[in-house]
Amino acid sequence: MNQQHYQAAIAAFDKANAEDRNIATADGKEYPKELLYAHRMTEMQQRYAPEASEAVQLAVRAQHIQRWKIPRSDYSMDRQGYLQWRVALYKFHADVAGQLMQDVGYDDEMVARVKTIVSKKGLKVNPETQLMEDVADLVFIEHYMIGFATSHPEYDEAKWIEIIRKTWQKMSQRAHEFALAGKIKLPEALVPLILKAVKE
Repeated sequence: MNQQHYQAAIAAFDKANAEDRNIATADGKEYPKELLYAHRMTEMQQRYAPEASEAVQLAVRAQHIQRWKIPRSDYSMDRQGYLQWRVALYKFHADVAGQLMQDVGYDDEMVARVKTIVSKKGLKVNPETQLMEDVADLVFIEHYMIGFATSHPEYDEAKWIEIIRKTWQKMSQRAHEFALAGKIKLPEALVPLILKAVKE
């Protein structure tokens, strides 16, 4: 690993995410929302896969970089609009991360590798993309699933089981075992639904 390039890229990613005016709270402190998310991604990657490559470590930190710049409200509020938004986000995150990496001196090969991971190309077949997806799903379950549940009180049990299964299906067997072995903090209120969803 080129520590000079790596540290400079991480600092650039964090500086970009620190511009987020949306605030999230953790442990009684306030943070720019996407900066907190990025740090949670790195923390989970270090817990789940400390052996991850330099490219994965960079991609994990940049996965949601400046997400607020492409709001969901810019697209129609239906499934087609949602899918268009997701595709636009993948490209945007990859382009921003790639440009910042170039700015600090990374070569084209490493930039392309990270952009492939961030844009989620080759999920299930590219091990580096799958590793980042595992980390993202573990972070969602541990930190964000309960908030998502609170914001959707209209969802019934069947809907929640569907959501949990969709998340579960994106994860590798290694991530399944990690989650069920008590290596992450499952949202207590949703544990019965999570166990039901993954065992049926």
